[in-house]
Amino acid sequence: MNNFIFENGTKVFFGRGCVKEYLACLTKGYGDTVMLAYGGGSVKKNGVYDEVAAILNGAGKEIVEFPGIMANPTYAKVLEGGELARKHHVGLILGMGGG
Repeated sequence: MNNFIFENGTKVFFGRGCVKEYLACLTKGYGDTVMLAYGGGSVKKNGVYDEVAAILNGAGKEIVEFPGIMANPTYAKVLEGGELARKHHVGLILGMGGG
């Protein structure tokens, strides 16, 4: 195994309207491609996906979807997401949903 440093900085924003207020400026330093990672699709049914996609598109970002992430994902699912991220040169992964 090669030596490496892993840093997992996580920010969680709560409150009405915070997605519209903060998302575009938070994505500025992460390249042009954003992966939206989510589970069964409730984020599409409740409108959250469309809201986030509109903000990202308005900021000039390309969106790559990674749906179907189950609670406690398997190692294979994690590898699948990593491969998708590498293939599309993803600079930022946004986890959406609650499960």
